[in-house]
Amino acid sequence: MNKNSNPSAGKVAGKVAPKSVPMVVVQQALRDAAAVLATLESTPQGLDEIQIGARLHRDGPNEVSREKPPHWSLQLLRAFKNPFIVVLLVLAGVQLFTDRSDLTGPVIIAVMVGISVVLSFTQEFRSSRAAEKLKAMVRNTATVTRRASDGHSEQIEVPVVELVVGDIVHLGAGDMVPADLRLLSAKDLFISQAILTGESLPVEKSAPVAGAEAGIRGDPLELPGICYMGTNVVSGSAVAVVLATGARSYLGSLAHSMSGQRVQTSFDRGIRSVSWLLIRFMAVMVPVVFLINGLDKHNWTEAFLFALSIAVGLTPEMLPLIVTANLSKGALAMSRRKVVVKRLNAIQNFGAMDVLCTDKTGTLTLDRIVLERHLDLDGEESDEALEYGYLNSRFQTGLKNLMDKAVLAHRDLEAAAMRYRVVDEIPFDFQRRRMSVVVADGGGEHLLICKGAVEEMLSICAFAQTGDVIEPMTDARRREIKAMTHGLNEDGLRVLVVAVRRQPAHAHAYGVADEDGLIAVGCLAFLDPPKDSAATAIRALHQHGVQVKVVTGDNEAVTRKICREVGLDVAESVQGRDIEALDDVALDALVARVTVFAKMSPLQKARVVRSLQRLGHTVGFLGDGINDAPALHDADVGISVDSATDIAKESADIILLEKNLMVLEEGVLEGRVTFGNIMKYIKMTASSNFGNVFSVLVASAFLPFLPMLPLQILVQNLLYDISQLSIPFDRMDEEYLSRPRKWDAGDIGRFMVWIGPVSSIFDITTFWLMWHYFGANSPAHQSLFQSGWFIEGLLSQTLIVHMIRTRRIPFLQSVASAPVLGLTVAIIVVGMLIPFSAIGAKIGMSPLPPMYFAWLALTLVSYCVLTQLMKLIYIRRYGRWL
Repeated sequence: MNKNSNPSAGKVAGKVAPKSVPMVVVQQALRDAAAVLATLESTPQGLDEIQIGARLHRDGPNEVSREKPPHWSLQLLRAFKNPFIVVLLVLAGVQLFTDRSDLTGPVIIAVMVGISVVLSFTQEFRSSRAAEKLKAMVRNTATVTRRASDGHSEQIEVPVVELVVGDIVHLGAGDMVPADLRLLSAKDLFISQAILTGESLPVEKSAPVAGAEAGIRGDPLELPGICYMGTNVVSGSAVAVVLATGARSYLGSLAHSMSGQRVQTSFDRGIRSVSWLLIRFMAVMVPVVFLINGLDKHNWTEAFLFALSIAVGLTPEMLPLIVTANLSKGALAMSRRKVVVKRLNAIQNFGAMDVLCTDKTGTLTLDRIVLERHLDLDGEESDEALEYGYLNSRFQTGLKNLMDKAVLAHRDLEAAAMRYRVVDEIPFDFQRRRMSVVVADGGGEHLLICKGAVEEMLSICAFAQTGDVIEPMTDARRREIKAMTHGLNEDGLRVLVVAVRRQPAHAHAYGVADEDGLIAVGCLAFLDPPKDSAATAIRALHQHGVQVKVVTGDNEAVTRKICREVGLDVAESVQGRDIEALDDVALDALVARVTVFAKMSPLQKARVVRSLQRLGHTVGFLGDGINDAPALHDADVGISVDSATDIAKESADIILLEKNLMVLEEGVLEGRVTFGNIMKYIKMTASSNFGNVFSVLVASAFLPFLPMLPLQILVQNLLYDISQLSIPFDRMDEEYLSRPRKWDAGDIGRFMVWIGPVSSIFDITTFWLMWHYFGANSPAHQSLFQSGWFIEGLLSQTLIVHMIRTRRIPFLQSVASAPVLGLTVAIIVVGMLIPFSAIGAKIGMSPLPPMYFAWLALTLVSYCVLTQLMKLIYIRRYGRWL
């Protein structure tokens, strides 16, 4: 017997889920048992060792292929797959080739690349290992009938991976269905297909009667004679024959259809567009600097080395490190909230997410049936209906189903039940769709209590109880009761009718014939209720600019009921069949206005996700079933839970170790903090680099010497980069966190052109001061000129950290975090001391006069004031800052 309810499933990747169950399964569902066994070359006595060996060789083991994490060496190599890393390595190689006597530049570049790569690799490697530990490590087994070498048949336990087509499998309560099966016989069998369909209630399964299913044209998952791999036996028992194993099963075909490269997320697209914007800018400006200096100074070697240093300065070499550090910090913060981040990029996508699609069962709901209402036949609350339902569930001797457990858990009526003793019972079966118990209270009468499906119960009721009055059951009264229960169904409730009959005690056994002439008393209504945190979480997401759409395989009435309870708009809802024939244009128009999608197949869920992405949304998907895996995979951020199926967990980017939906809001905010800090660095670097190049072009046009030596540029660049290391630990203003944030390369280019030249204005005033006021106007005094621009350039770049990090007035309305303040102050102090040190002398710098620092203070204050003014104009014109 299979002791594990979680199917072993592999990492999935790809585009769509299979549209239907494999045809061999459907075909065998429509034939009688003898024909099925004959086709499969099997018998009720099972297979022998020779047949088993041949079929294992032909079909392979019964397991869904799963992609294990790549070897650590491949993960390490993948960390180098970044355009800036490649550019820096090329620049380091060129610099090493052209000037082997000075290794300072290549060493600085190598250190930056090494830190970024190691940090990225370490976080990804740890995350993948943490996700692997989430998988169940037990060995699955199944009970089968097989023929021994002496011809005798016996029931044995075998590993699930050794099952083959034609094996005779025995199922019992708690088992996982180990392959796609066709039932040969079944008793009171209920199967939970929630991981495939999203239906929270178990479905009844029974061995097909020849020809009974020949007319079925609906969803093959609803075939009553077929059980699918990965589903679970809630109650009952069965004997079945294996139709499909491994990759040929429905679960296997789902995983196989999703193989391939993972789609690019909004983070991937955004970082790529920004990277190439900066690389194009560098590719244009560096040759210009090279040509101007070469033509003006006539020293092409010096001009080449200077241009190479400018290229290194323009390259945001810290971007991979800053991005990775921000994402790693976000992942660490989420881990404290019991969230495993499998893919670092998902942290930023969390913040950019403006639409969250969520499954219903187990995510919005408790994935647990509760008794919602107990009513009389007029729809009013009735304790009498509850008490009779309690006695029925309490005294049945079979395995109690989910609704029986819900009745018993609703209210403790054990004191009332103690007055009775059980006399007999009439078990449930699929034809009657009801069950009865007979109890006695010692008063000389037997009380038969029956509960079951509405139609079947009303057909055996001769009377209806209204208050204390018992009236004959008329057709009109039946219609009234059906209308009342239909209304409950429309509210998403599953309804059972309760009826009773009192009669004199007798000794003979009770049977189905005794279920006649009953008095209908009332009904019990059941629901998988929403989680306590669902409404609060959805309200919080709405407040932060995230729409929530429910995309589920469950039925429409239930879904609409739950959505209303958690505060979602249910003005319009659609079912999977409604979108099946729509082209992408029509689907996009529908998806834009609809909130609730019910009865959705895995393929249809993924189509909705891709439709939202075409509409420009960054899409998250929250789900825990096999039927959610394609959508989890295609979403910009896939979110699953620890109790989800393996195939769902491996498709997800983020795994919640606790089903607390408030973690979603925390994840969104953490993602926006991460994105905001990344944008700080990109806009600081882009604007600063643009201003520096502009300043270099102006200086190169009139100076008889280089405005700064190549090594001085590298040292300045290194110090500036170090000052950026604390950015991942900075805080974000509250207004920035209020709505989703996305990549916009155009905005970065615009920001660069607006803010960059501001620093150039004060670079040029510094050039004028050094040339005219301090007399650094000849090659003999170039070291003083270069020292003056080195300090002014470094301090202005460092101060820009505080100017750009907030749309408010820095230091007054918004103060940076302690790490940012500490590191920027340290870099300012170190930068001012370098010209006075031995290191400064070694790289061609000289001490500056005291008066220079008075002018420097005035320059920096003016720079901050002008930058704040430009900030206000920019925000007023474009409505954004970071």
